[in-house]
Amino acid sequence: MTSEDFLKTSIRAITETIQDWLVELGGIVQFFGSSVYWMVRPPFRIHEVLRQLDFVGSQSVMLIVITGAFTGMVSALQGYNGMSRYGAESLVGATTALALARELGPVLTALMIVGRVGSAMTSELGSMRNTQQIDALASMAVAPVQYLVSPRMVATTFSMPFLSAIFGFSGMVGAYFISTRYLNIDSAAFMSGIKDYLAASDVTHGLIKALVFGLILSLVACFKGFNATGGARGVGVATTKSVVLSSVLILFSDYVMTTIMF
Repeated sequence: MTSEDFLKTSIRAITETIQDWLVELGGIVQFFGSSVYWMVRPPFRIHEVLRQLDFVGSQSVMLIVITGAFTGMVSALQGYNGMSRYGAESLVGATTALALARELGPVLTALMIVGRVGSAMTSELGSMRNTQQIDALASMAVAPVQYLVSPRMVATTFSMPFLSAIFGFSGMVGAYFISTRYLNIDSAAFMSGIKDYLAASDVTHGLIKALVFGLILSLVACFKGFNATGGARGVGVATTKSVVLSSVLILFSDYVMTTIMF
């Protein structure tokens, strides 16, 4: 193969990849519009929303508490490692609180929910697609998007801020325990640092991020599952792509929102 042929092949491959991305992006946008349309149109599937709230929210609390506690402990240890070099050990509480409220809380919560909830949504909807259950709903004059997708998106979107807040609280409990019991930081200094440096806007920014992350991960998970084909193998591929794409989009949107709200 000549260098000219190699260049043409490379350009063709890149062009086809970009085209596939744009087609998928257009499909996701169209799917989002359809989901929003069915959210505001009766009949409202309140029972399905409550069932998904239990699955996404209630059943994820213990996972979020454990993850948040250990994240807060590690953040306190790493913060102390840096602050002690400048004699600013009293700021460990403030820096940990800021990190958990603005960044670690919403991002790590979203990534944990992607792994637990997003993958489950994709595999469940993908299995329903491959066993023609979605087609059966349509044949019975039940809108599949309204019955299967919209409740999942609503439940995930509105559960995420609460889960992020639980993550942050658990993280601060873990950080307080490590700081006062293991690092011998005065508890009053730890709490006063949080009071002096953590603003309401920091908490608000984190909750807004969590809300957006919940929308992103539920949209991608439902889109991939709803359009999965190819039997069991296709469901597995769709689930893998869903987790990867959701995680990448969460990190990308995190940077965009951090830049806007900096």
